[in-house]
Amino acid sequence: MDFVVRTVRADEWAAVKELRLASLRDEVAPIAFLQTYEAAAGEPDSFWQERAAGAELGTATRQFVAVADSGRWLGSVVVLVEEAGTEDFFGQPIEERQAQIVAVYVRPEARGGQVTPELFSAACAWAYSLEGLGRVRLHFHQDNARAEGFYRKFGFVRTGKVVPMADDPSTVEYEMVLAKS
Repeated sequence: MDFVVRTVRADEWAAVKELRLASLRDEVAPIAFLQTYEAAAGEPDSFWQERAAGAELGTATRQFVAVADSGRWLGSVVVLVEEAGTEDFFGQPIEERQAQIVAVYVRPEARGGQVTPELFSAACAWAYSLEGLGRVRLHFHQDNARAEGFYRKFGFVRTGKVVPMADDPSTVEYEMVLAKS
């Protein structure tokens, strides 16, 4: 499967929306994403336009997509830059400038090949190109073994930090980090 990995463009908001909605219909969506299909589908076009514009050249957010030769988007990764002294989306304090990888999704037909590693390579390279950025991290749900397996294979390791899920404190998200090479 031939594809290129690149950042989204502001005028591609409809494709950003379509891929996000597809991700929220995936069988692991309830444990992989902190958003429901219904909530995302209810967002106005202006939301998706702003999201695409901010992810194209933003310094706080960047979205990478894998695009097949046919033009079909095969997958996506979003990188959020978190500044020291702020809180993350779990309400936890950020102690150092770092990047958080979120919204990882690859269509089923593109899984198991090079799409996911190439998306992660682009995302991590961009994050580590930013001045003063100390680390790249991500979180995964305790029941998402497929995701953890890829993250480990790519080089991420658990930090020991655990975040209880707000809607079910008996389940947790584990933090993993990739060392800067």
